[in-house]
Amino acid sequence: MRNCFVSLTGTATTVPSTSQCEGKILQSEDFRRFAFKELKRATMNFWPDGLLSDGHFGSVHKGWVNEATFAPASWGTGMPITVKKLNQGSVQGHMEWLVGASQYQSIPIHSSLQFCIYAEVKYLGQLSHPNLVKLLGYCNEDRSQCLLVYEFMPQGSLENHLVRRGLHFQPLSWHLRMKVALGAAKGLAFLHSGNVPVIQHEFNTSNVLLDSSYNAKLSDFGLARMEPMDDLSTDVHAAPEYVDTGHLTMKSDVYSFGVVLLEILAGRPALDKNRPSIEHNLVEWARQYLTSERRISHIMDAQLGGQYSLACAHKAATLVLQCISVHPRDRPGMEQVVAALEQLQDANETGASGQSDVRLGMEQVVAVLGQQLQDDKETVASGQQKVSGGGGGACGFFRMCGGGRQ
Repeated sequence: MRNCFVSLTGTATTVPSTSQCEGKILQSEDFRRFAFKELKRATMNFWPDGLLSDGHFGSVHKGWVNEATFAPASWGTGMPITVKKLNQGSVQGHMEWLVGASQYQSIPIHSSLQFCIYAEVKYLGQLSHPNLVKLLGYCNEDRSQCLLVYEFMPQGSLENHLVRRGLHFQPLSWHLRMKVALGAAKGLAFLHSGNVPVIQHEFNTSNVLLDSSYNAKLSDFGLARMEPMDDLSTDVHAAPEYVDTGHLTMKSDVYSFGVVLLEILAGRPALDKNRPSIEHNLVEWARQYLTSERRISHIMDAQLGGQYSLACAHKAATLVLQCISVHPRDRPGMEQVVAALEQLQDANETGASGQSDVRLGMEQVVAVLGQQLQDDKETVASGQQKVSGGGGGACGFFRMCGGGRQ
């Protein structure tokens, strides 16, 4: 995946053949420049029922266009699209940090909104990869109306499936969780693969979007870089060195990916103040359980119902630990993360075929809980401090279920 990158000026570096690189560089003519009235019609004048989200950079709306011509279509017909309507105040500040002060001054665009469009289309919008949300077009008709148009992702964000479960968002199976993790890792690895790497900066579950087949695609990998750096100490996805210095590297993204992978395993957000205080910060709470294969069950999502390979769960937890290492030099690169997840996926598929999978049945669950009660009694009796886990399970998890070091 080397050298799949385009510079801000639109000058592409050498692009390897398709067999060497999943992504590619797009030419500017691949994007449609929409008129504002077209997007008003496509979204039914930004109909409230079509509002998908309302965030830092602006509101996100669903719309419909003709698949062949991209002309506005009646609601519910043609091809769905996502329209991001940018806010003037939200994209100001830290744009010089994005491209450097001298280059920013040389751009003949005075509106911060128009600069945002320029950066997204000319810089990041020209990158194409199966695990990046596709930019379809834009609108910069005047300085007050600037919009970006993306492909529509029908399954929403990973955050919705992990946190906002309900009628529309059901818990993901182990297989789908590993599929999503691998897809997100491939997207990050591609962004890191250029001569001048693109750093995601704000990698979290909200900007991992899922298509109809649950393929993961990264979004906002351009806009996030322009977000002002406020109090990083409260950002649980931020790497320690980024919090301390404000300096971003590719290893900062690796740390954030490790936090997201932990959220995928645990089925809970990285910060949850509705839980006991000791469990507010998922990384701090879970780290003690990730170091022991006998205690991994403490952090696993109960919604999985035990339907996962114990060996794969342990390997995924080990990868989390590597990614969230305190020192950047101890973290793997994203290409190494992709390789580890591919091996994990292969092992999971082998287990699913009945060759080497060990799964929890109800009898094992009862046994595990019984062992946990016994462990708790021993802990209290010895006078040691007891820390309760949120995912059920026991210290004897792997021993009782036939697991062990691979």
